[in-house]
Amino acid sequence: MRNIKVAAAQLGPIQRADTRQAAVARMLDLMRQAEGCDLIVYPELALTTFFPRWYWEDRTEADIWFESEMPSAATRPLFEEAKRAAIAMSFGYAERTPDGRHFNTSILVDKEGVIVGKYRKVHLPGHDQFDPKRSHQHLEKRYFEPGDLGFPAWPLLGGVFGMCICNDRRWPETFRVLGLQGVEMVVLGFNTPSVNAQNSGEGPAKRMFHHKLSLQAGAYQNSTWVVAVAKCGVEDGHHCMAGSVIINPDGEVVAETTTENDELLVHDCDLDATRFGKETVFDFARHRRIEHYGLIAMQTGVVLPKA
Repeated sequence: MRNIKVAAAQLGPIQRADTRQAAVARMLDLMRQAEGCDLIVYPELALTTFFPRWYWEDRTEADIWFESEMPSAATRPLFEEAKRAAIAMSFGYAERTPDGRHFNTSILVDKEGVIVGKYRKVHLPGHDQFDPKRSHQHLEKRYFEPGDLGFPAWPLLGGVFGMCICNDRRWPETFRVLGLQGVEMVVLGFNTPSVNAQNSGEGPAKRMFHHKLSLQAGAYQNSTWVVAVAKCGVEDGHHCMAGSVIINPDGEVVAETTTENDELLVHDCDLDATRFGKETVFDFARHRRIEHYGLIAMQTGVVLPKA
């Protein structure tokens, strides 16, 4: 057995007026509760409210939500505590690069408090201009550019780890590219509105169904653990759903949060549980037929067959 004790550190709402220091203090509290764990996973944009819900005509006004260095003065205590506790971690934040580029980013940090992996969100949802027809704005395409690092995987804690962020979970390509690198655990954070801005009749129950469906399919079809962690509750009048889950390589939900507050979910994950699927049904080397998959990498939109 290659057992890893994982803590999914769900965060309740972070309001627009809350400081980075206040968010980090809550993250530190959860990390201390996770004493003895090997890995703690926090949500997407864990340091701030979900600011893409607001429209600024001058997009540079949104730069106040971005981090220009990591660790920063505000986040350094997280790295110090992770090193003291010998716990690896992953969390998401808004990244502004030295040359002025903007990404929705997650990092992977080892037990020494050293950043060993970085991922930038590839599948950005929403729109880039104010849309009066929507019940609320979702302007990730305005404030971020698509990630430019692909879907890398990293050796950590004796296993193979990958990261993705929120909407990436809905795209099977995300998990398959990681699966082709032998990934054994995928960690991700999300901030998901409980109401569809373009279809209010969809309802929270269906949104939760689609959330879990995507994660469970990705876990099963690539025989990997998946740890998905929410920032949830009512932020500045906007509700985001919870549903932080840990899913095993058979696609089963083995642990799930029960609140929309700061909550720690702990589960022992045996990385060797990924082997059976990888050696049988999803033995890619024996069963994949890439000569028939060309459209996946050659085409974006739908092209109908000719009559």
